[in-house]
Amino acid sequence: MEITFQFWHWWVAGLALLALEAFLPGAFFLWMGVSALLVGALLWLLPELATFWQVVLFAILSIGSVLTWRRLRKRRPEAAGETRINERGRLYEGRSFTLGTAIVDGIGNLRVDDGQWRVAGPDLPAGTQVRVIAVEGATLRVERAPSP
Repeated sequence: MEITFQFWHWWVAGLALLALEAFLPGAFFLWMGVSALLVGALLWLLPELATFWQVVLFAILSIGSVLTWRRLRKRRPEAAGETRINERGRLYEGRSFTLGTAIVDGIGNLRVDDGQWRVAGPDLPAGTQVRVIAVEGATLRVERAPSP
């Protein structure tokens, strides 16, 4: 008994793999799904393509695309401004802000963008320009900003 695939079999398999990617993200099934869709398109153009070569082509495309994706993903530098959600404070290092409230006994609060941050640094009155020099957990370490 010989199994024969029609072009639409590959398309259904490709769509199923793409749907599986939604539940198991990681781009592995994404590239396998794209490979199946490509084999289906090739079979649509060349309906006499033997089943053996369809499977071989699917395997080569799948393995090649997954390995290429992994290699390119590791080389890609992080986009400017792209951070992990828990490292947002790193964006503020080196930037200057105006204190809304005074730093008393080394601790104060600073409004930055859309949030309030705990700040640690020398006692300074409200309205002073400070520069973020480090991030320690959820606390921004600050110093008086140099005068322009």
